Amino acid sequence: MASHLHQEIPESFRAALASLRKPNVRPEVKLVEVPAPSRLAPFSLALSAEVFLPGDLDDSPLAAGRFVVLHDPDGQASWDGDFRAVTLARAELEPDIGHDPLLPGVAWSWVEENIGAHPDSRALGGTVTAVASESFGALAAQESSVELEIRASWTTDADLSGHLHVWSQLLCTVAGIPPLPAGVSRI
Repeated sequence: MASHLHQEIPESFRAALASLRKPNVRPEVKLVEVPAPSRLAPFSLALSAEVFLPGDLDDSPLAAGRFVVLHDPDGQASWDGDFRAVTLARAELEPDIGHDPLLPGVAWSWVEENIGAHPDSRALGGTVTAVASESFGALAAQESSVELEIRASWTTDADLSGHLHVWSQLLCTVAGIPPLPAGVSRI
């Protein structure tokens, strides 16, 4: 957790950290705390995630991402609040899907359906990038690849558990894992 050297950690940030102690994320999502950015806000926390199919932890992850929480007790005008979630979701896609010109709009709709639907999310914004790679010459035997990257940020409240949950849902959607209906658990 990054903070100003002589600044005491505010109770609101302590409460936010406590709300993440038992993360409510899908079982396909594996989280680990990583170093947080120190220049964006006085207080921050960062989590890295990878998505695996259940039982396939030895395989390559289907998607990966980062969930960063920024807290400025004085607030920031562009945030419309004093907590901001800044996220990344990234996955490799099938080349035929990746070349679809509608992909960025569809991917942003996933953001709106997951994060935008959370009642305590506001000032949602972000970008969607699809990068296609085609190999030539001595590398022509390599398969084409397409990587999708979604960057999104939104203003949150101090209870971050629901925000982490909707972001993990987005990460699973990017990985191609369908959402589970309410009240249903994956076996």
